[in-house]
Amino acid sequence: MITYLLNKIFYAILTLFGVVTIIFFLFNILPGDPAQMMMGQNEDSEQLAKVKAKYGFDKPIGTQYAYYINDLLPLSFHSKSEEDYTFLSQNKYTATKLFSIGNTTAVLKFPYLRESFTKQGKKVTQVLAETLPNTFVLAVSAIIIAIIIGVFLGIISALYKDKWLDKTIQIFSTLGMSVPSFFSAILFAWFFGYILHEYTNLEMTGSLYELDDFGEDMHIKWKNLILPAIVLGIRPLAVVIQLMRNSLLEVFNQDYIRTARAKGLSEFQIIKKHAVKNALNPVVTAISGWFASMLAGAVFVEFIFGWNGLGKEIVNSLNTLDLPVIMGAVLVIATLFVMINILVDLIYVWLDPKVKLQ
Repeated sequence: MITYLLNKIFYAILTLFGVVTIIFFLFNILPGDPAQMMMGQNEDSEQLAKVKAKYGFDKPIGTQYAYYINDLLPLSFHSKSEEDYTFLSQNKYTATKLFSIGNTTAVLKFPYLRESFTKQGKKVTQVLAETLPNTFVLAVSAIIIAIIIGVFLGIISALYKDKWLDKTIQIFSTLGMSVPSFFSAILFAWFFGYILHEYTNLEMTGSLYELDDFGEDMHIKWKNLILPAIVLGIRPLAVVIQLMRNSLLEVFNQDYIRTARAKGLSEFQIIKKHAVKNALNPVVTAISGWFASMLAGAVFVEFIFGWNGLGKEIVNSLNTLDLPVIMGAVLVIATLFVMINILVDLIYVWLDPKVKLQ
């Protein structure tokens, strides 16, 4: 197991290194000077030179890439010279010094994603820390809806194969996979938040935390979670229904299911103790992929419902060309993808002992 985990971690690091390299060069070959983006209309030649020196924008692209990798690595090396970008400043890093060799100091630190261009020097980690939890709550809520309802409807659909109930569920599933999320979001916001507002008491827009009527304190508004969670969960719900139905139908044809029936076990016991667990493998695969993509793909849903999450922040950062926030968000999403994939591989082993770790 340890060897397996180490192998997975090694390939995860290689994957993240590739992601870091791609996003760095992708965003740094865009037209425009990052220093000018940061200063906006208030630039002058002297201030521009100071900003470029502070963030290393005056260095060759290869050197800037080395600086970026150094910022991200937990173990990094820094110059003792105040004129160097890698100067160990407490305003930039919270670090533990390990050792020094000449003019270079090695430190342990949390990965540094740099500072936002448009939020008055606010660190990207702070921006993400404020928005990622909201997206996580939304994604978890959506995936719970998809799992509970999807598995239940998938089982019902398999049990009543080719009956009117099965066909009705299949039509619903097909529509769920076909309708784009942004269209569903607009439709749900308009119908349930506007047309039926008097009955549902739901708003067209709103986030998890909102100011009270006096504009003083922030309060949790759980009702604002209902519509975006349902909309975000529609497509994975449709996929879970299809996968659960098809997988369960395959399991029903296995020899051990026929043996269980021959022993006199009830259909409920067969489904509960034997069929469902073995039918969950493809569902777990789909859910893991959907959960990771939800953290990245909630952009339209969050933007339409005004949900203050990572997706909405990415849209705002694209509009303002806040490159560090965009790059940091992409890197965080990639890291979550990798971590979730490792976790899913471990779940496979628990669900199906026949899966070999190697």
